[in-house]
Amino acid sequence: MLTAPQNPADRLALVRENIAVSARAAGRDPASITLIGVAKSQSPANVKTALHAGLTDLGENYLQEAQAHFEALAGRHIVRHFIGALQSNKTRPVAEIFDWVHTVDRLRIAERLSAQRPAALPPLSVCVQVSLGGESTKSGIAPAGLAGFADAVVRLPNLSLRGLMCLPPAATDPMQQRRWFAELRRLLEALNARGHRLDALSMGMSGDYEAAIAEGATHLRIGTAIFGERV
Repeated sequence: MLTAPQNPADRLALVRENIAVSARAAGRDPASITLIGVAKSQSPANVKTALHAGLTDLGENYLQEAQAHFEALAGRHIVRHFIGALQSNKTRPVAEIFDWVHTVDRLRIAERLSAQRPAALPPLSVCVQVSLGGESTKSGIAPAGLAGFADAVVRLPNLSLRGLMCLPPAATDPMQQRRWFAELRRLLEALNARGHRLDALSMGMSGDYEAAIAEGATHLRIGTAIFGERV
């Protein structure tokens, strides 16, 4: 009986192969999809193994854990993505050490990130987190308020509004998974029709990234499929 790969390097290779297959099935170039390895609860050694295997983008949920990872990985070029819930008292270090923030869902957070972004760095790339499915346990801007919120964020001088992000309701059926990802894509298209120039759809995790690719995902946030179950 075949077993799943047990180390991050082999798991990463398998995920990349699956991404390429899914992308081609959707008529897309696999190179148009950024794979973000989610390092939540992972040791620096596991992260290093994935980086040695070619992972270039790292996703972090918690600031303190991210700082420990980045210290251990000093000297390596990594594109750093903050993908967790962001509190007002953590915006300064996030603005200083990350390249992307995927979870902007309050104007106050966006304003602080812009004000605290160091002048020597390029604008911080951000995605607006959108609430799909009306789940009260998940953060995000409701679709009805998205246009006004995006208009406000895009005016902030040290941010670059790149796209939208979602944590959709859990589903195992691929068609149900695609429903939510298609909704996020349509919301992005509607914003671009209003004059925005968004190019990022941050959607798809270990259990649903094939469906996300089919609906246009540009950034996949994958942890378990690369690093294994969290301990």
